[in-house]
Amino acid sequence: MTAAWPPPALTGRGKRLLLAVALLALVAGLALTLAGRDAAARAIWFLGVLPVLAALVAEIVQGLRRGEVGLDIVAALSMSAALGFGETLAAAVVAVMYSGGTFLESYAEGRARREMHALLGRVPRSATRIVDGRLDEVPLDALAPGDRLLIRQGAVTPVDGTVARGLALLDLSALTGESLPVRRETGDEVLSGATNRGEAFEMLATRPAADSTYAGIVRLVEEAHRSRAPMARMADRWSLGFLAVTVTIAGLAWALTGDPIRAVAVLVVATPCPLILAVPVALVAGLSRAAAQGVLIKGARPLEALARPGTLILDKTGTLTHGQPALALVEPAPGTTEDELLGLAAALDQASQHPVAQALVAAARDRGLALPLPEAAEEVPGEGVAGRVGGRDVIVGGPDFVAAALETEPPETPAEAGTVTVAVGIDGRLAGRILLADRLRDGTAGFLAALRRLGHRRILLATGDRADIAAAVTRGLGLDGVRAGLTPDRKVLLVLSERKNGPVTMVGDGVNDAPALAAADVGVAMGARGAAASAEAADVVLLVDRLDRLLPGIEIAQGARRIALQSVVAGIGLSLAGMMAAALGHLTPVEGAILQEAIDVAVIVNALRVLRLKPRYA
Repeated sequence: MTAAWPPPALTGRGKRLLLAVALLALVAGLALTLAGRDAAARAIWFLGVLPVLAALVAEIVQGLRRGEVGLDIVAALSMSAALGFGETLAAAVVAVMYSGGTFLESYAEGRARREMHALLGRVPRSATRIVDGRLDEVPLDALAPGDRLLIRQGAVTPVDGTVARGLALLDLSALTGESLPVRRETGDEVLSGATNRGEAFEMLATRPAADSTYAGIVRLVEEAHRSRAPMARMADRWSLGFLAVTVTIAGLAWALTGDPIRAVAVLVVATPCPLILAVPVALVAGLSRAAAQGVLIKGARPLEALARPGTLILDKTGTLTHGQPALALVEPAPGTTEDELLGLAAALDQASQHPVAQALVAAARDRGLALPLPEAAEEVPGEGVAGRVGGRDVIVGGPDFVAAALETEPPETPAEAGTVTVAVGIDGRLAGRILLADRLRDGTAGFLAALRRLGHRRILLATGDRADIAAAVTRGLGLDGVRAGLTPDRKVLLVLSERKNGPVTMVGDGVNDAPALAAADVGVAMGARGAAASAEAADVVLLVDRLDRLLPGIEIAQGARRIALQSVVAGIGLSLAGMMAAALGHLTPVEGAILQEAIDVAVIVNALRVLRLKPRYA
């Protein structure tokens, strides 16, 4: 049985081990030299270089098979030439430099995105099937179209189907971005992945689990990750030209002088550690600095991509807006005050778990209103609540529900899209109405203006909500476009189509945003309150529930990239000067290696300036 060649790429642990071997060999050889055992020192250095060189050659072969030419070739040439001509100390120094650089780069890449455990974990593993009046817990794969299922309160619908019995109050925010629960009556369609916020109901399965809406979203995320255009490493974009210059100078030095050691010295000086070290150090420092600002960037590649602004696509619910209903207006009827109307309605709504009810309770408490416990409260899921508060009869709910209970005409509802009307009846009469809306986050206009100052030329809204709601919410923001009624796959298509205008950054918070986040050049998730699936699919997670935290993240990414480029340009310039000195015979291979180490220290110190970046929008 023959071993495969090249062997698999080294893991992070393998790269740490490689660095340890190279460093130990260098130190041990120096100790032997000081003890006067030069032959043993050369043998130790030779043996210490071999594993690094072998791993390097394997990386080069794998890269060439993918059609990639990287700077690793220069490091391989310098180590091979140094060993071939007996310059083992120089080879050992280069081995330490190279293995140290790959270890640092591995550290940056080790913070890349994890598998989407949260998305897959949210999918139910079993369902409650009703058979001959008996409840059976069965695996999801056992479900078939026509099966009758019981969906308990708080459960996630396991498959697509229709309501068979009862009233379903469903939270579809993870699927469509809709912030308020929706009612589904007998015969209405129910999508998989919805959360039951009301009482238990029965549904009929219409599709197998594998063909369900939620399973399709999972597949979309996986496909988007596979089809995503990869970004080349910053260092590799310089590699071909630098490689040609290095080989030319080394070849001319040997050909014109007949001294191969000069060529070795050129190669040693040229070993591109300003590129191999400065870039990952600057980018890892950027990751650390961004995290301190509440912005988790999952690796060096997303950070570099974040630094190149182009088109920014924003989800609406939970991203541009708070994703929860909030008090907008209290309109009492004559004879009733605002505090009385809101206080009695909120006191009764303490008996309900409906998001609108909880919003009323929170608004009343914010105003400092006393909320006595309700008595004899009865809730009709999705409709409203009736009961007694402080000896008074109170009914709170939708306008039609309250009007029917009071045998009166329902109050007028506002025409403005995205607004929810709550009617309130007190002691048998219509006492007024309360308006709630999903409002824009504070400072949204300033946030968008700052994004443009940071270089985003095009800003779009993408939402699964209705067009009238999206237009009402974003009026006056100066967006370059609003795309409404989008399903998860159409959000992906929007991301891909916008690539013609440059890099695309997508910001979202729901499961329905996960495929688009994965497809974008940079996916940004609202991690504090957003769906775990979007956080897993994204490249960047805002750890606090503030959209403006993206601004210092962009600034830090741009600063890290700028400092990395400065380090690269300065390092290559110094390396070229050292190469010319080596070609003219002014540097031996060991002196060249020491010079290169000095250049390395300089560019690393410069790269660490990223840790001191102070964003304007922090």
